[in-house]
Amino acid sequence: MPTQYLRTVQDIEDFVWGCTFFGTGGGGNPDKGITVLRQQLEAGRELKWLDVGQLDDEAWVVCPGGMGSTAPPSEADERTIEEMGLGERRYLNYLTPAIQELERYTGRKISALIATELGGSNTPAVVATATELGLVAVDADYAGRAKPEVTQSTYTLAGKSICPLCTVDPWGNVCFIDRVVVDAMAERMGKMLAVAAFGAVGMASRLIQVRELKEIALHGTLTESLNLGRAIRSARQESRDPIEALLRGTDGGLLFKGEVQDRRWDNRGGYLWGEHDLAGLDEFAGRTFRIWFKNENHITWLDGEPFVTSPDIITTVDLDTGEPLINPAIQDGQRIAVIGVKARTPFRTPAGLEMLGPRHFDFDLDYVPIEDLMGR
Repeated sequence: MPTQYLRTVQDIEDFVWGCTFFGTGGGGNPDKGITVLRQQLEAGRELKWLDVGQLDDEAWVVCPGGMGSTAPPSEADERTIEEMGLGERRYLNYLTPAIQELERYTGRKISALIATELGGSNTPAVVATATELGLVAVDADYAGRAKPEVTQSTYTLAGKSICPLCTVDPWGNVCFIDRVVVDAMAERMGKMLAVAAFGAVGMASRLIQVRELKEIALHGTLTESLNLGRAIRSARQESRDPIEALLRGTDGGLLFKGEVQDRRWDNRGGYLWGEHDLAGLDEFAGRTFRIWFKNENHITWLDGEPFVTSPDIITTVDLDTGEPLINPAIQDGQRIAVIGVKARTPFRTPAGLEMLGPRHFDFDLDYVPIEDLMGR
């Protein structure tokens, strides 16, 4: 696959909206994703990514990403930040110092960056950080979607340890986790650091050489996101239905059209937990739909009965524009469509389902593939 460039602001916006779709309600704020990429473009730097096959097998690759809740800091948190004397936030992009600190700690020369997931700010931040540091961004990720836990990845499925890892918060506090008995402890410890930092930290982890990366990454997902964003825009410009364009672009299914009747969420333990209740519109009039999320959308109910679940992708989009939505931005009364897409193949294996299926989230439900449910 050839090198892909983001040469214009339009390219950036298309890419970010495609990433936001695969963010499944999480994955960070797309406005932030657009901002960090525009800053690099306006600085005269070249935004691009390469296929992993273009890299030297011996080169070292690291995975930067955010750790923590997608909810904004509360007023109480902001007061505590002021009382502690932390001062102004030092970093807008705190992935850069996390990478530099991990490189110093391990003594490995890092050549390339790979995204842990797809999302509206988390993936663009990787491309922007690679550009800022003069490194290569890889056209791949470890999930093909956003997910709430660091262990929910093809990297972990391959039996690789996430450690050593480094976290840096917006004020510049630095922590290292050298080793863990199980990667679930890295998740727990990282979340506690995020809570201590009033919401989120930047993390650099999963140091690996390209020859191993080729075997475990999901290839071409950044280009896939760019193409999907272009499909949404083209449909709007040509007065076509953007929802139909999304369905064609993802081979997805329309799960529901509805108006948001109620939304409940709680910023707890480093995650954003909650539910959205929808009342049906158009062909779904008189029906109901519920979405449960832990950062990202994972469980749905149609007319009170369990419906599509993770690991299949569940994304909400604006009913009129097709613009993908993140959970913190959804409002009462908003008209949305819910689209479902088949999960990436590794997550449909027994090990993948244990990692990202409904029982992982403590729901006593068997996973049923979306194509089987839609076929009914």
